[in-house]
Amino acid sequence: MSTAKGGNGGAAADGGKGGAGKGQRSRAASGGGSGARRGSGVPAAPAAGPAPLTPGRIGIYVLLLVAGVLVALAGTLVQAAWFPGGLVLALAAVGGLFYGGTRATGTTAGALVPGAAWLVTVFLLLSDVRPEGDFLFGPGAGSYVFLLGGILVAVICATAAQMRTTGARPGRVGG
Repeated sequence: MSTAKGGNGGAAADGGKGGAGKGQRSRAASGGGSGARRGSGVPAAPAAGPAPLTPGRIGIYVLLLVAGVLVALAGTLVQAAWFPGGLVLALAAVGGLFYGGTRATGTTAGALVPGAAWLVTVFLLLSDVRPEGDFLFGPGAGSYVFLLGGILVAVICATAAQMRTTGARPGRVGG
């Protein structure tokens, strides 16, 4: 059987017949096929295109938007209340929301929609100062770690989702 590499690749295996018998065409000359070899074990790259916007997907995005606002509110309160553990818990909730949104929708928007809602809510809460001088974020470093950590987690989840949708395989480059 001739390989798809062309040339006289099957000469040794066919006894010098050049890979194609009388009246037969080799796989390389057949012109058909999808470009991916059968049996090679390498999956074909997924179709590059946006996922269709169905009512169910819109509903998921609305739920992710609301969850982003709620996680921002809860994280703002928890990270300052129990400093070391609360900050870790708040960032874990943010990471779980963004990763879960990515897995639920299968798109980058699954991380970007709750990420944008979280970011807007956190910045609104950060800028909201009451006349008494009180605000929800404490003056310590934990507030900045929560803000920058949440942004970093959103970027990581969105980038990982984008790599999954383009079919990039994990592993070494050039290996």
